[in-house]
Amino acid sequence: MTSLNHNSEPQTIAHILDHYRTVAVVGLSPKAHRDSFEVSWYMQQQGWRIIPINPNASEILGEKAYPTLAEAAQHEAIELVNVFRNSADVPPVVDEAIAIGAKAVWLQLGISHDAATAQARAAGLLTVQNKCLLVEHRRLATR
Repeated sequence: MTSLNHNSEPQTIAHILDHYRTVAVVGLSPKAHRDSFEVSWYMQQQGWRIIPINPNASEILGEKAYPTLAEAAQHEAIELVNVFRNSADVPPVVDEAIAIGAKAVWLQLGISHDAATAQARAAGLLTVQNKCLLVEHRRLATR
């Protein structure tokens, strides 16, 4: 478990952005006009390794897509799980993130689930909710 103060969201965001570079993107769309694609493409351009999680795609952004986090984790070491799903869909994603040993869960802008993030924190994962990874990365890149 990390010693970060989980009540300090800015510190948590900075830690994630400074230390993790392999991100599984749950709900990554192959459609270029979708937010999940734009954010993932941007992070890929910043040198991050993107692992698409989408049961309806075989490849996105030049990377093999996996139907579940559990299947991806059999082939990849996942540090961060970035979620582009409805808030109601978050608990099973968090369960999988805990099971695969991810270090952090990031719920994108407009997505939050207090009980699931509390469960993730209790399991030792860093959590961010209702924030855009791209926006936060750009903001901290100028610090």
